[in-house]
Amino acid sequence: MNIENFRDYCLSKAHVTESFPFDENTLVFKVCNKMFALTGLNSEDFRVNLKCEPEEAIRLREIYDTVIPGYHMSKTHWNTIIIDGSVEDQKIVEWIDHSYNEVIKTLPKKIRENL
Repeated sequence: MNIENFRDYCLSKAHVTESFPFDENTLVFKVCNKMFALTGLNSEDFRVNLKCEPEEAIRLREIYDTVIPGYHMSKTHWNTIIIDGSVEDQKIVEWIDHSYNEVIKTLPKKIRENL
């Protein structure tokens, strides 16, 4: 997966917006104004931060060398994934979906029902 595929997939999800709220190099994806994914555009390697259920976050870090605690994020709820080709794209797509769904779960019931 490359950054263009990552961006396209994130934007294909319902009610997702992209922005640069921190600086001109940090691309953030939000669903209903809540962040679920971000990536730096000026990094040497392609990395993304994705929200994750805490126990699953630990499990993924134990299995994959390229999954580490979230850089500049809550280490409990965020993982940084180094996308170097060692993890198949379909797995990364699943992690994006999981992140998106973790945020959806926190939205008020009325908003969730409208999604």
